[in-house]
Amino acid sequence: MADTMMKCFVYFMMALIVASMAGCTVTTRTVAPDEEVIYDEGYHFSDKKKIVNALVSSLLSKPPLGFSTDRPVVIVYGVANRTSEHISTSGITDDIRKELLASGRVRFVNKTQRDNIAEEVDYQQGGRVNTTTRVKLAQQVGAKYMLTGTLRSIEKKQPRQVRIKKRTLMYYSLNLELTDLETSLIEWADSTEIIREAAKPFIGW
Repeated sequence: MADTMMKCFVYFMMALIVASMAGCTVTTRTVAPDEEVIYDEGYHFSDKKKIVNALVSSLLSKPPLGFSTDRPVVIVYGVANRTSEHISTSGITDDIRKELLASGRVRFVNKTQRDNIAEEVDYQQGGRVNTTTRVKLAQQVGAKYMLTGTLRSIEKKQPRQVRIKKRTLMYYSLNLELTDLETSLIEWADSTEIIREAAKPFIGW
């Protein structure tokens, strides 16, 4: 009887080792940019497209940008990350700017390149560049609107109880505001939300 149990144990351990070795094999595949790949309740790259589409649609359909005909100039001052995750909010604002530019309804001040622009202007004004081709001073266009925002998250975990899986609920909210720089009035504001639930087994690898 003891020998039989020992053999069963050995077979079980061998099967476990084989399964573990099989699980260590690395496999890869190409993921399409619009494919939704979700592994847990956290923020994912596919969430960015949903956020951008929702907010760009709102910006272009509501005042003031939705009714403007003069391609107003906007400056982006970024989205503050108020979550506990390392999320690149600049990627969100970059895509929003790209979509708004593609619409032909808005122009943007290149805030991130201001130092490089100033350096190039100084060089051109330093006497090395032909006066007929160098840029003129005090010709930069001032922005009419400032785009800012905040990304927040709330995590809710299932209370302690007897269960097979642990459930976690994640809530993300991105709020954007468009402020008139001359009046300091918020002319547009909107938000988009993502709510995701994950159920994780207590035992796994």
